[in-house]
Amino acid sequence: MLPPTNNHSPTPKRHHAYTLVFLLVLLVIVGVLASQRQALYDQWRLYNYVAPTAVANLATQDTMTAYARRIFYVNHPKITSGSDFSLSCPNNGGEKTIILGCYHGGQLGITLLAVNDPLLNGVEQVTAAHEMLHSAYDRLSSSEKKRVDTMLQDYYQTGLKDQRIVSILDAYRKSEPNDVVNEMHSIFGTEISNLPPSLEQYYKRYFTNRAQVAAFAAHYQSEFTSRQAFISSASAQLVVLKSQIDSLESDLAVKLAAINTERSRLDALRHSDPAAYNASIASYNQLVDSYNVEVNRLQALINQYNTLVDRMNAVALEENQLVKELSGTSTTINN
Repeated sequence: MLPPTNNHSPTPKRHHAYTLVFLLVLLVIVGVLASQRQALYDQWRLYNYVAPTAVANLATQDTMTAYARRIFYVNHPKITSGSDFSLSCPNNGGEKTIILGCYHGGQLGITLLAVNDPLLNGVEQVTAAHEMLHSAYDRLSSSEKKRVDTMLQDYYQTGLKDQRIVSILDAYRKSEPNDVVNEMHSIFGTEISNLPPSLEQYYKRYFTNRAQVAAFAAHYQSEFTSRQAFISSASAQLVVLKSQIDSLESDLAVKLAAINTERSRLDALRHSDPAAYNASIASYNQLVDSYNVEVNRLQALINQYNTLVDRMNAVALEENQLVKELSGTSTTINN
């Protein structure tokens, strides 16, 4: 009689094989999800999101690529002002450049200050691009970030000539040393007109015409620098005019004393020596004429001085108004 066949012995082997396949599939799924984490997050953030017209216009004016626009929209940008802006961006989000907004790290949002003064056209555009680049920098892989950081540092050390930006980065080195390169990434991309070819190529992934963004920055920065330059020049002119006025007033005081002395002498001669009196009239009249010419010159200098003071005060007021406009106190929000 043959012994019974054991039909159950292969089962454990098949069970282990299925378990191994399941684990392999699970690992693949986890790997795919991890690699697509950003894309999945973007898809979730953009689900049913429609950019407000003002936000979409900024992306268009900045010539953002489709990729950059996606990064921008993932952060659900909002344009606000007054206390709302101050609450969303305390201390202007720590920004030290000509930027009026903030990026909430981890792709959690971008807030922009509403600026309505036509003299400051470009503020919102540059701020939008600047904050988008902060978000873009967060997305770089470790290897890509290392490559980009090297390009940024090389330009900072060998190519950066703009002393305003050098000063801004020096301020970041003192207050936020860990964010300096991140700030370079946003500032160079939006405020420097000409960059090395390697950086220009890199920024093409974000802008189709980066020069347009830099032109926005140059425009509204010039509204401040031109006024500051005028005030500085006017102040120097006022010093010169004041010196001329003081010198002329001293000279006139001497001449007036001489005229008064001569007049007293002539008054005495009028009765005691009419001939001498008549002979002295011409020279006296010359003194008076010369004095009057200098008086007119003094008045012209005083008028010039006062006009320049008025103009300088008006320009200083304009600058203060621009600063106030950029302080977050505006109450109108762009549509």
